[in-house]
Amino acid sequence: MRVLVVDDDAIHLLILQRIFERSNDSVVIAHNGMEALKVLESDHGFNVILTDIMMPEMDGIELLANLKKNTNSNTIPVIGFTAGDVEYYRSISPIAFDSLVSKPIDFWDLYHLAKLKGSSYLN
Repeated sequence: MRVLVVDDDAIHLLILQRIFERSNDSVVIAHNGMEALKVLESDHGFNVILTDIMMPEMDGIELLANLKKNTNSNTIPVIGFTAGDVEYYRSISPIAFDSLVSKPIDFWDLYHLAKLKGSSYLN
């Protein structure tokens, strides 16, 4: 499975990368939504995208809106996570995430959710 993880927290990125790589999944990381879009310009073969909501330059909600406008990425499942109020972000996001979870998160729970969502998506 190919996973794009978008987060400005280096520790979260490292933990998620290590968890997915343990099961031989391929992980690409981006530090904000702008970086993620640059990655997706040349490589849209991901099974799932995990993104933090609150990030500099481009947050997860803006990233989701951009992903859903692009025919190369609009069907990739997107899982959002936030330390903020999940219900608030659900209410302001014009497009629904495939899943939206709150921090602190159990990284293994997030891994299993990503595997579930990503396994049903074929590039």
